[in-house]
Amino acid sequence: MAVWTTALKAIPWADLIAAAPVVARGARKLWASVRHKEAAEAEGSWPEARLDALEAHVDELRKELAASSDLIANLAEQNTRLVQAVTVLRMRTRILFIIAAVLAAGFIGVLIVVLR
Repeated sequence: MAVWTTALKAIPWADLIAAAPVVARGARKLWASVRHKEAAEAEGSWPEARLDALEAHVDELRKELAASSDLIANLAEQNTRLVQAVTVLRMRTRILFIIAAVLAAGFIGVLIVVLR
């Protein structure tokens, strides 16, 4: 159980919790814009109307791209923090394993000396 508590303490929960609302808000906006998107149809068949509709659609796509980029950047930052925390935990686990092996070898050595 101590390993789990150590693992949970090593993760930067404060940073993750602080960044979570921003990521959730960005994801919600992105999902809402994609889900509620309707095909923009130009009223009339004039080339000017069609061109205006296409320009509006391109502007909307640029905004969505910017929102997606921000969301991906936030997720990548959180992922980096988690990877760093896992790396620290792996190193601590290796150190604990080495210490346990040394202690076990010492215990076996003392046990052999006492039994002789």
